Amino acid sequence: MMAQSRQIQRQPAWIMLASEFGESTLNEKGSGEFDPTYVITKLGAKVNRVVVSGLVERLELRETSNGSQMYQGQLRDPSGLYYFSVGEYASESMREFTIKLLDKVDSGEPILLSMTAKARWYQTDEGAVYTSLRPEEAAIVSRDRYASWLVRACAATLERLDQHQKSLNCEPTKEAMLSAGIRPEMVDGLMSAQTHYGQIDTEGYRLNVMQALDIAEGKIAAATTAPPALKLSEPSSDEDSGDADEDLQGVILECIKAMDNGEGVDFESLVRNLAARGFTREQSEAELDSMSDDGLLHEPRFGWFKIVA
Repeated sequence: MMAQSRQIQRQPAWIMLASEFGESTLNEKGSGEFDPTYVITKLGAKVNRVVVSGLVERLELRETSNGSQMYQGQLRDPSGLYYFSVGEYASESMREFTIKLLDKVDSGEPILLSMTAKARWYQTDEGAVYTSLRPEEAAIVSRDRYASWLVRACAATLERLDQHQKSLNCEPTKEAMLSAGIRPEMVDGLMSAQTHYGQIDTEGYRLNVMQALDIAEGKIAAATTAPPALKLSEPSSDEDSGDADEDLQGVILECIKAMDNGEGVDFESLVRNLAARGFTREQSEAELDSMSDDGLLHEPRFGWFKIVA
């Protein structure tokens, strides 16, 4: 019984910006029935639970394949999007909160939300891995509380960047990493991340921190400005496949207009939004390439798209 208690103990929650969590493709699950599952980020965080915050960009009630209902939503912070879902597995208080939240979202009210959530991941038939969240607790927060969370998230990100840098200068063993000053809770994740991700570019994370701190200091109004509502047509049927490319192009333009807070929209966020509307990853990638070649879009930095004025 004592061993089981150790297995199911509540995991500590990481404070994390969306870009770090969303770019993770490594997961880990123990062999035991009660072992927790983890998402391991490129910076070596071994995440079972996470504290996130941002502007609610979307919340919808959907019916699953087994006939049950699930609320699916998106939360945007300065670095990107978190995807979350609340279903029958959630606590009664969480479901009641989500129902009330949906009314506020439908009214067009800009809502800043903070949540503690379990980290989830899923893998497509093609092998792509995507992350999502299952909220355990959530609350609507003020602009000041959101700014405070941004400062904490930036500090945590910079700390992990420092730990990651230190890990590059030592042997990939526990003993060497501990001797190099790496915190014990980071060692396993950093070792796994180095093996899985290899050499990574951390500049994007540093830019995310700079932008998030600007928002925290009140320099960017987008922090509490609701994005335009997306009123997108459904993907065309087989009979209308001749217009599919034109429809997809229009959807991409509308997505970018709604999601661009000044820096463009990252590739993964676009692909996920398009996938939710029935377009495959391959279709989306091909159309983005075509629109870039035609001069409709440009990339201010690699993997980020803006509409050419």
